[in-house]
Amino acid sequence: MTFKLWSIGGRGGAASARADVPVWRLMAFDDLRVGELYEVLRLRSEVFVVEQECLFQDMDGADRQAMHLLGVQHGELRAYARCFAAGVKFPEASFGRVLTRLSARGTGLGHALIDQAIAAINQVWGPQAIRIGAQMQLAGFYGEHGFVDVGKTYLEDGIPHLEMLRAV
Repeated sequence: MTFKLWSIGGRGGAASARADVPVWRLMAFDDLRVGELYEVLRLRSEVFVVEQECLFQDMDGADRQAMHLLGVQHGELRAYARCFAAGVKFPEASFGRVLTRLSARGTGLGHALIDQAIAAINQVWGPQAIRIGAQMQLAGFYGEHGFVDVGKTYLEDGIPHLEMLRAV
């Protein structure tokens, strides 16, 4: 399924043109330009492989099934998540590969990213429950967005994770 490039959130007009206000774009894999895909993969590698010191197969074949949410701020990709319809990763809709650039942490951009991911899923596939596989140390962060631990813990690439669910 291919979706047109579209922006979600923001206030529009001159405010959204300011460099300090993120521009959110949601697009299907085939709508990503080569340069955008390069920046996504580079930032995912920077955060998940280098920063977290975790060797894993990032390009897992699921990118083609995802909607890609990009948060651009100060002229660079600073936040990212990929969103999935129900039945792709879990029986419910989901999102993953959630990240913010190290220099953007502590600014609230991560919370804005989660709000945008939830909004994207609701706008593309309709309001529904969302299940995620979260790194255990981020349970409180996701809890602030209505996600609750469903009691399924597991190791993924040597990092403790848990499944969390956000009801409709």
